Amino acid sequence: MFKRIMKGGQKKPSKFDANDLNPPPNAPNVTVNHASRGATTNSTSAGATAMMSNLPPASGTVEPLPLFRDVPVSERQNLFLRKCQICCYALDFSDTMKSVREKEIKRQTLVELVDFIHSGSGKINENCQEEMIRMISVNIFRCLPPALHENTGQETTDPEEEEPCLEPAWPHLQLVYELLLRYIVSSDTDTKVAKRYINHSFVLKLLDLFDSEDPREREYLKTILHRIYGKFMVHRPFIRKAINNIFYRFIYETERHSGIGELLEILGSIINGFALPMKEEHKLFLVRALLPLHKPKPVAMYHQQLSYCISQFVEKDYKLADTVIRGLLKFWPVTNCQKEVLFLGELEEVLEATQAAEFQRCMVPLFRRITRCLNSPHFQVAERAIFLWNNEHIVSLIAQNRTVVLPIIFEALEKNIKSHWNLAVNGLTVNVRKMFLEMDAELFEECQIQYAEKVAKAEEVEEQRELNWKRLTEAAGLNNGVEDMVTV
Repeated sequence: MFKRIMKGGQKKPSKFDANDLNPPPNAPNVTVNHASRGATTNSTSAGATAMMSNLPPASGTVEPLPLFRDVPVSERQNLFLRKCQICCYALDFSDTMKSVREKEIKRQTLVELVDFIHSGSGKINENCQEEMIRMISVNIFRCLPPALHENTGQETTDPEEEEPCLEPAWPHLQLVYELLLRYIVSSDTDTKVAKRYINHSFVLKLLDLFDSEDPREREYLKTILHRIYGKFMVHRPFIRKAINNIFYRFIYETERHSGIGELLEILGSIINGFALPMKEEHKLFLVRALLPLHKPKPVAMYHQQLSYCISQFVEKDYKLADTVIRGLLKFWPVTNCQKEVLFLGELEEVLEATQAAEFQRCMVPLFRRITRCLNSPHFQVAERAIFLWNNEHIVSLIAQNRTVVLPIIFEALEKNIKSHWNLAVNGLTVNVRKMFLEMDAELFEECQIQYAEKVAKAEEVEEQRELNWKRLTEAAGLNNGVEDMVTV
């Protein structure tokens, strides 16, 4: 098992089962010198056990094996096993000068294994498949370093501002991931056999690795898990449920995870393939997992992928538009203007796929929120809200329901024109106001009259309030004068 450079001297608990390191009973000998090890009663099993150990080899103990093309076809399966066992050695990559020869031998061996699987020159038997998956597990399933805020005594920082911890063993890990990917996508791989080794436990451990800070590793994991989902139909419900659980923990417990964006990319492709009518399970996933993902503070890190998933649901089933819009309103940011800009962009995408009936169900709370955005002192929020009127489909929905929408937002438009500090917002608001005037002049005039009455009433109330304060002040002054006379 590879060691990683640690950020605080401590590690997360390992998710890899140590029992997986036990060698198979019929493992063949490998080219290793064991002079430094004590003799055992069974020399054959001793060689295999030593090779399967996760302890680093002594210098000079690993010898390169012959190339596949240099041995008869009948011997290649056995050679494949021996090469897999050589690659089970864990080497220390924190020191670039340590075990240089062994690292190069292992790298070359991994390259040969990848080429052998990719070329399809020979279909490997079940024993070789089992040994290969064990070797892959030994290499990739390892403890990940903690983030800066975990077990280090440091304050939690913004994930966007943290420098990722790159995996020092990546030159080898990349080849191991490439081998796994080639095995999964190979036409020679029989899913009925492979599912014995690519099982639920293996998939869960892959999902745990999505928390790796190294973006290169997460990219490989994303591709591999997507291929597993496509090839192993039996695993599909389990994968969806496991991803749900990761989201639940992220939303309601940690709000820290490096791979939410990659997992959402996989789900975007999965959602695109949902059959209609959509299952209740998928609708629950939308309500219980995807919509609450708008809540965590670091939503900006994965919002693009999340927005795509949400839009896919609405495009698949337009009746979900009301549910989605109300979900967005539920988690709408109140004090974070940058998140508001993101939400407005996502809202436009959802409204683009919304039909008139669903729009009518949610338009009142929706435009009450848009009204507040129009009057936002943050010019980007106000500007982004006004840009909704640049979308022809949204304008057509508004035009069909102008008798409801215009009275809600009319006051916000007038306030922007009169008092918003940003000139660009002023100009854009004038254009929207003109659009409503041309859309329905009679309705616009009614709203204008109602607004004038409301302003006049508000001024009257304000004058009365000031008058009351003046009377109270005079009364207080008069009482103070009487008290002074009594004191004298």
